[in-house]
Amino acid sequence: MENAKSLIAKEAVKLIDDGMVVGLGSGSTAGLFIMELGKRIQEEELTVFGVPTSFEARMLALQYGVPLVSLDEYDVDIAIDGADEVEKDTLYLIKGGGGCHTQEKIVDYSAKEFVVIVDESKIVNKLGEKYPIPVEVVPFAYSVVIKELINMGGNPTIRLGERKRGPVITDNGNMVIDVSMDVDDAEKLEKELNNIPGVVENGIFTKVDKVLVGTAKGVKTLKKKKK
Repeated sequence: MENAKSLIAKEAVKLIDDGMVVGLGSGSTAGLFIMELGKRIQEEELTVFGVPTSFEARMLALQYGVPLVSLDEYDVDIAIDGADEVEKDTLYLIKGGGGCHTQEKIVDYSAKEFVVIVDESKIVNKLGEKYPIPVEVVPFAYSVVIKELINMGGNPTIRLGERKRGPVITDNGNMVIDVSMDVDDAEKLEKELNNIPGVVENGIFTKVDKVLVGTAKGVKTLKKKKK
């Protein structure tokens, strides 16, 4: 699995050209991409800037020598990010296992091109097969949001911290509610979840350009099937 992640990171970094502003995703595979990008910047003396999607991505970029800028300063040419699940026919995603999906979605959706990098274990037939949908919630509203998610047919739970008492707190100072529910229409559900008062953002991503999948036999590219 680690070899597949390393392979896909090395393939993804080939998409980066001199002068680009790159959205830097969060998670283990995205972290390997940031490392590979740092190597290219140093070895080829590229002028490339990164926009981090989390505190973790920011730390890795600084560690590996990727200069950082903000969305206030530049538009993003390409965003490279991972995913917890990829629906193989639609390329819809579930993200947010690390609680970074709000900033990830802001950067990824603003990019001119959004490329997802995953190993083949993340490919599913239908969203929700393996992971619940993360929903970032303002702490004041968590009980109201839970009630509404139950009314929508979901099974919500507050994400609790590891080696810490109490809930996980995101980089934005909010809580995460993980909700298991049927995802029959991902685009509709993405909007409906965000319409609940108190919800900041949810982990359904429906605007993806392509997915690079690392396998034991190499890297393959997935593109959306025409409806």
